[in-house]
Amino acid sequence: MDKILRIDVGAPGGPKATQEPIGDYAGMGGRGMTTSVGYKEVPPDCHPLGPENKLVIAPGLMSGSAASSSGRMSVGCKSPLSGTIKESNAGGTGAQALARLGYAAIILEGERQGDDLYKVVINDQGVNIEKANELKMLANYDLIDQLRPVHGEKVSVISIGTAGEMRMSNSSIAVTDPEFRPTRHCGRGGVGAVMGSKGIKCIVVDAAGAKTRKPVRPDEFKESNKKFVEGLKGHAVTGQGLPTYGTNVLTNILNEAGGYPTYNFREGRYKHAQNISGEQQAENMKAREGGQPTHGCHRGCIIQCSGIYTDKDGNYMSKQPEYETVWSHGGNCGIDDLDVIARLDYLDDHYGLDTIEMGVTIGVAMEAGVIEFGDAEGAINLVHEVGKGTPLGRILGAGAATTARCYGMEHAPVVKGQALPAYDPRSVKGIGVTYATSTQGADHTAGYAVTANILKVGGDVDPMQTSGQAELSRNLQVATAALDSTGFCLFVAFAILDQGETFEAMVQTINHMYGLEMTGDDVVALGQKILKMEREFNEKAGFGPAHDRLPRYFSREPLAPHNVVFDVPDKELDSVYNF
Repeated sequence: MDKILRIDVGAPGGPKATQEPIGDYAGMGGRGMTTSVGYKEVPPDCHPLGPENKLVIAPGLMSGSAASSSGRMSVGCKSPLSGTIKESNAGGTGAQALARLGYAAIILEGERQGDDLYKVVINDQGVNIEKANELKMLANYDLIDQLRPVHGEKVSVISIGTAGEMRMSNSSIAVTDPEFRPTRHCGRGGVGAVMGSKGIKCIVVDAAGAKTRKPVRPDEFKESNKKFVEGLKGHAVTGQGLPTYGTNVLTNILNEAGGYPTYNFREGRYKHAQNISGEQQAENMKAREGGQPTHGCHRGCIIQCSGIYTDKDGNYMSKQPEYETVWSHGGNCGIDDLDVIARLDYLDDHYGLDTIEMGVTIGVAMEAGVIEFGDAEGAINLVHEVGKGTPLGRILGAGAATTARCYGMEHAPVVKGQALPAYDPRSVKGIGVTYATSTQGADHTAGYAVTANILKVGGDVDPMQTSGQAELSRNLQVATAALDSTGFCLFVAFAILDQGETFEAMVQTINHMYGLEMTGDDVVALGQKILKMEREFNEKAGFGPAHDRLPRYFSREPLAPHNVVFDVPDKELDSVYNF
């Protein structure tokens, strides 16, 4: 990956592509690349949908190689939802395809001219950009149906749905999976709106003529990758729990812990949680024709936490809904029907919406009285409103914070404008620290303290005590920033946190790929470097310590069943970035 593709969407005569050497961005991939470009090239005070913002698409450092579970792709920009710097990542086939063609990044920049919509096609012969107005306002599954006869099913597609075209603050960027379905999404932060503002509907990546990237030290690479795979297979989470039940294995665990946000974060347990648990979900998929509970979102995945969800007649409904999706549309909204949740998941992917933000927004709308908690048909109709861009849909498509503001509500579970995910910060306080202090807005993946708080992976920190939470979140945020740059799936963290030899095998796999001699300390330094750039960007965009806080009602209103509040002191929150 030694080149960068820039597409100037405002060039005379239509968008123009140019290629350049990787230059100063050498050594960066994934989040490291998106953050570096944003930090260096995007004015922090710009409007997210203005010409000064840039959308950066970057495969991870190990993507396109034979390294296990390394198919993650990052998308970065200034977020329309939070106003902060943003990185959102997804699996699917896009990262591997781009990396095999040698691209370290695609940068969409400049100001769209007119209202034409464009399709970008990339292959081993070069780049072609063509008008594609026939694709206007196609939702993602319909878009793929249009592209299939033209490009076949072996290509990768990176696209926006109707929400992205309408530049909604809750709009995602879809990446096709191995079955050529638009199921993997860079969901958080409204990145789809930035792609829509640039007038690019989709990027088709055809890597048929490209080979797997070769390591500098092939024999050593093969051996370290083998040890890495053994570590992943041997860990209880990555080798057993996730492959068997998917990420939704967490429903019963968090519900039992009293950290499962229910009815717009009013309670910590959902009385019907067993109906939407990972165990029930796996049972459904095993019993139904075409259902598949263990499946990889990209080739070379060892963990295989995804799946294919079908209805009772064997018809495809969606990918296996992930834990956060099941929670946001399920317990958070008082809906306990997995088939309804799968339908909502499909619609979110179809229109191009983040499932977390959409589910939390519906929960806010339910508390506001727009529909009642538990109204499954009403929830489906609200997502359709968003996809069609009706006046109500425009409000909901702007996210939970805007919806709460429009309905005069304090209960907007957001930080920096982004909705809290599926762990209540009052009873899982480490994740509360991450929500409050992350450079990305409320984001569980930025520093997944659930590991030590609930799962007892990588340590044991009591989820309801205040001490130790800031340090836990700090260490995890640093590690995550580095890991997000590699292209390795975040879920490898379960094994590398518990198994020193697996962490060492991962580091050595990177070393042998590039001919490096990195140590664990170098990985930490990379994560710190990325976070410092993100923090500086946000500070220049107007964010300070006062923004590194949860909504006050989390400190005022006790959460059942433990009747606890979020009480990590502000000075602890302000210490997270002391490195």
